[in-house]
Amino acid sequence: MENVTMLEMRGIDKTFPGVRALQNVDFTLRSGEIHALMGENGAGKSTLIKVLTGVYTKDAGVINLDGQYNVKIHSPQDAQKLGISTVYQEITLCPNLTVAENMYIGRGKGAVTHWRKMNADADKILKKLDIPARATQQLGTCSIAVQQMVAIARAVDMDCKVLILDEPTSSLDEQEVEKLFGLMRDLKALGVGIIFVTHFLDQVYEVCDRITVLRDGQLVGEYEIKDLPRVQLVAKMLGKEMDDLSDIKGEHALYSGEDAETKVLEAEKLSSNAGIKPFDFYIKKGEVNGFTGLLGSGRSECVRAIFGADRVITGKVRRNGKPVRIRGPKDAMKLGIAYLPEDRKNDGIVGDLSVKENIILALQVMKGFFKPFTKAQASAFADEYIKKLNIKTASADTPIKSLSGGNQQKVILARWLLMHPEYLILDEPTRGIDVGTKVDIQKLVLELASDGMSITFISSETDEMLRTCSRLVVMRDRKVVGELSGEDLTQSKIMSTIAGGE
Repeated sequence: MENVTMLEMRGIDKTFPGVRALQNVDFTLRSGEIHALMGENGAGKSTLIKVLTGVYTKDAGVINLDGQYNVKIHSPQDAQKLGISTVYQEITLCPNLTVAENMYIGRGKGAVTHWRKMNADADKILKKLDIPARATQQLGTCSIAVQQMVAIARAVDMDCKVLILDEPTSSLDEQEVEKLFGLMRDLKALGVGIIFVTHFLDQVYEVCDRITVLRDGQLVGEYEIKDLPRVQLVAKMLGKEMDDLSDIKGEHALYSGEDAETKVLEAEKLSSNAGIKPFDFYIKKGEVNGFTGLLGSGRSECVRAIFGADRVITGKVRRNGKPVRIRGPKDAMKLGIAYLPEDRKNDGIVGDLSVKENIILALQVMKGFFKPFTKAQASAFADEYIKKLNIKTASADTPIKSLSGGNQQKVILARWLLMHPEYLILDEPTRGIDVGTKVDIQKLVLELASDGMSITFISSETDEMLRTCSRLVVMRDRKVVGELSGEDLTQSKIMSTIAGGE
């Protein structure tokens, strides 16, 4: 049977205050196909999905579904009635209820009171979809993968025509991913159209038929999987075509002390509970290196494992050649390691505290809260770094939440620099800040390194990585797939390594 068009989104626009999230975006889904929706952070994938599922109301454009023209979707309930179902990365079911109860909860009057029929119907669907669970089993006793499948079974039983899977494999192991793919192929054979949102390139090429790429809220293109080699997919997502990539080299004074070849920190076969495959890593005195790869490749998880922010499962760590144990961030801080996290708002600033209080926070933790700094000491520390980093604030006592994103980032940087770390980890230090502040931070990184500080720098912008780093560890699908330095440190080499050597 030839696949017919199930869903058409045409000319979709969506604007939030100050941000045009989607601009004239088209998307087409056929019945019985698995269609990957790809793009880096901020590309517009989530916004497009939320427009389709009624979480957001579109500003312009039309949605045609299964022969119906310009359908109106004002809420997730409207989407559900039209046969559009979503299974999110976080399981939204109730672990304390049975599998059957989760499948039928909220499904019309009296449905859950016919227990025997409900359990029989649920078992029938579970068997049809080859899901290894029983209707009467408590959902919480099932693996995360099976819970994902139950969520899909619930969607399918509600006559779903379009199934959206939003990062469903991010917390699954390889065997569980294979089971999920088996279920997706079964649904495809039944004529369901599946939109697969993921960051895992290998999975896209294993299970998908077509790919739509978004970038900066606009449609880059729609491609048959066979017509788009991985390296081209990476180029389209990053916005860098292979024929016009410039080789940007950082021109800065390298650290030249006698101990320039000393390995400040080494990690061997390190893995964590965040799903990172065991990796080796080292950084030398006065070096700037980085982890690069697409969003979701495992860049942040690697540095979180090094800092002890995630629980380490395997591996050994040496600092200046001596074995050490890092059981948590405080251990890392005692060893002279500092970490500026990716999520500034949730993991970085303490919004209700002042600029001054945010700056002295890490040093106060190391000193102990029962030995507070005097007002004069705290003010001296804050004033020094406000001046040094050119932080724009009315005063040191201004609440940090009233500062711009770029200045908040500088305050967190000041917090760690006040501790004079030997090794500084910067995860997306320039995300969401203006160009001028970005340049300031890049220059500061290079200055600190030339003075002997070791720095790991992570950015989604490969241009920025090439300007600051002398060595890059390349990640794909949560494992290290290469290391680049010297003449290999180019845009094209990074992209071909991410893509798997194509």
